[in-house]
Amino acid sequence: MVAATAATALVSTGSSAAAKPSDHPAYTKKPTATGTGGAVASAEFNASKAGIEILKSGGNAIDAAVAVASTLGVTEPFVAGPGGGGFMMIYLAKTKQVVTIDGRETCAAACTPNLFIDPNTGKPLAFEDARRSGLSVGVPGMVATWAKAVKDYGKKSLGADLKPAIKVAQRGFPVTLDFNQQEQKALPDLQNFTSSRKLFLTPAGQPLPVGSHFRNPDLARTYQKLASHGADYLYDGPLGKEIAHTVQHPPVYSGSTFNVRPGIMTAQDIENYVAKLRTPTHVNYRGLDVYGMAPPSSGGLTTGEALNILSRWNLSTEPRSAALFHYLEASRLAFADRNAYIGDADYEPVPQAALLDPAYAATRSCLIGNTALTSPAAPGKPFPPYTGCSAPTASQNPVHEGTQTNHLVTADKWGNIVSYTNTIEQIAGSGITVPGRGFLLNNEMTDFDFAPSAPGVYDPNLPAPGKRPRSSMNPTIVLKDGAPYFTVGSPGGATIITTVLQILVNKIDFGMSLPAAIAAPRASQRNGALTDAEPAFLATPEAAELTSKYGEQFREQTGPVLPRDNYIGNATGIQFLPGNRFQAAAEPVRLGGGSALVVKP
Repeated sequence: MVAATAATALVSTGSSAAAKPSDHPAYTKKPTATGTGGAVASAEFNASKAGIEILKSGGNAIDAAVAVASTLGVTEPFVAGPGGGGFMMIYLAKTKQVVTIDGRETCAAACTPNLFIDPNTGKPLAFEDARRSGLSVGVPGMVATWAKAVKDYGKKSLGADLKPAIKVAQRGFPVTLDFNQQEQKALPDLQNFTSSRKLFLTPAGQPLPVGSHFRNPDLARTYQKLASHGADYLYDGPLGKEIAHTVQHPPVYSGSTFNVRPGIMTAQDIENYVAKLRTPTHVNYRGLDVYGMAPPSSGGLTTGEALNILSRWNLSTEPRSAALFHYLEASRLAFADRNAYIGDADYEPVPQAALLDPAYAATRSCLIGNTALTSPAAPGKPFPPYTGCSAPTASQNPVHEGTQTNHLVTADKWGNIVSYTNTIEQIAGSGITVPGRGFLLNNEMTDFDFAPSAPGVYDPNLPAPGKRPRSSMNPTIVLKDGAPYFTVGSPGGATIITTVLQILVNKIDFGMSLPAAIAAPRASQRNGALTDAEPAFLATPEAAELTSKYGEQFREQTGPVLPRDNYIGNATGIQFLPGNRFQAAAEPVRLGGGSALVVKP
């Protein structure tokens, strides 16, 4: 049995040692910062400040990204941490090269396409039944990503880069409204497991009050072990064995009413994990080089295809409603191809070159007329020679991707850049905390399709041994004349792709500043009958015209209880200005606003 060394969550007495923005006059929480020496933007102030601390002490953008990501595991534990995975994109100034690290979670060796089929009924499990189980947990890739990035491209050590996170975990921080709302949203999941109740909830099993003080000494100790022993402490050591045991024997609360299924992950599965280098996707859009993430992420291919489709129109000179119509329809068609063809390219024949071929995009853009297409639109035929311009409707699988992820960006004085999206999937992931270790385990395996959309239909996203589920994570770097121009990314499940695409259109076609492009109201069309739209988007005159003139149908993005559900995405980015200056940008309003910092304001 794990010793009772759980984290503490105490009502603050006002004498907390937690860092406050006012402790550092030059570093306060704000959504935009301009200056020199390096830049960081993330969803949370302590995490951004951790990145700045590393940059000021001689680390580069890669070191800073690891510091930010590990600190987010402390301050945003329901969307980040060592129990998850993600995709890191790096621009190396010395070689002028874009490299990407695939830290996506993998399915166990015992995985089969029937992973989420109920053996008693022969039908797919209900999503929540699948999620609140050991079956949903994939082998975590987060720490392997950090270790590989630092070893190959950093200037410091993994241990040095973890120090800021260790300090924050030890001293704690005040519970924010967003932290509290995340706990409200994940409450049934956190209540379901003894280790999660103990770590994150009050003794009565309720969300921590806003303003109370949260410490996580368990996670501090876990990070200290990783700092001392390296990633092998997880992948070939005691931490990996504890993760596998927790997956196989979930610590279910005695009062739980859920049927929690055990998982199949073993310590050997964890030992076999490898964070892989992938060749980034690339398209040229309006003379700019746009780099994205390749499979198993669908972000780069889907965004790249949509940009190629949009190249047919000069959006900058169109009426704004017409340009937005083209944005929505390009996204609709690109998502049809995403669902049909994209999976883990180590297992599936993903037609990557074709999906990014402008000639193929022409067979998709010709489908867009003066009224909205009917969804689900059928996929195209990305196999040369490219012919045809017809779009019958088609069936498609439901998408279960969690919208709660995180994205961070860093840049250093040498010109290196990191755009890094990572997650544990749904808010609180599987709901399972590794006892005594201070972090939640992911539910990434539910990103696989549970079954084909129809019997006999090819599905590139079914589970298999060692396979990585399709993702929408979309870290993006844009170069202009061969030099960094800006970088951007966002959380949001499948809406990640449309959020990044819309920010690119806002910045490149509509001429917005990066902060304005991030702040602008959003709409997300993902080959559905309805387009999800933020209330602020529906309040625009363009939204009314999109319906009356073009036949677009919208569904307001709102939650029944929590204001955090009214938003699409939570983006961050950095633009590179003349004179070696940076403009870091985060959300000004969404989810309480993010944190942008520069070394020298």
